Amino acid sequence: MGAAPGLTVFAVTGIPEVGRGDAVGELVADRAVLSDGDVVVVTQKIVSKSEGRVVACDPGDPTAKRRLAESEAVRVLRRRGELLVTETRHGFVCASSGVDLSNVDEGFAVLLPVDPDRSARRIRDQIRARSGVVVGVVVSDTFGRAWRRGLTDVAIGCAGIAAVVDLRGTPDAHGRELAVTEVCVADEIAGAAELVMGKSAGLPVAVVRGVDPAWLRDASVREEVVRPYGEDLFR
Repeated sequence: MGAAPGLTVFAVTGIPEVGRGDAVGELVADRAVLSDGDVVVVTQKIVSKSEGRVVACDPGDPTAKRRLAESEAVRVLRRRGELLVTETRHGFVCASSGVDLSNVDEGFAVLLPVDPDRSARRIRDQIRARSGVVVGVVVSDTFGRAWRRGLTDVAIGCAGIAAVVDLRGTPDAHGRELAVTEVCVADEIAGAAELVMGKSAGLPVAVVRGVDPAWLRDASVREEVVRPYGEDLFR
């Protein structure tokens, strides 16, 4: 994993309100000047909206979000008041199964895509068909982290860009062989993109330019990032 000589990160402006059936990749390709090897980061919210993953959620019912979260979970790991930490069908461990009531019309909630890796592949194919440019795509969402305060964006799906770069067996700066180092570059790219998208600026797409070309390959967050149950010390 070589250090990139320099990265450029910029938000894509002019993305309209996305609805069911909209081709997110076409919306991006029509508004961004892209180059081969760019990585397009798209927030989960607009991906879910385009895929019809928006459901009614009664704002007057304090338990409505909890019931939705439970219905989207394969197991509830922790409860504290109305807060749930759950494991989703994708294998993600997160708050409330990723059910989100922000940046959506009152009375509705947005659910995670059914298959975020497939969503990323679809967007990548749409961009290539529209513009002829070959990019990587990361679908991002905001997660908390064990042991640390604060939120950050992480990758929940990817296509054409490595999810994890395995450095085991390579030398460190002092020539010693790395034994356990695996870097989740998809999460790092998602976090970098979030710095220019923000949480309330209405900028759901960003481009990260200048990543190591060796990272541009077929990949999957579910297969590379989600830790198998038997290897997880906390479930």
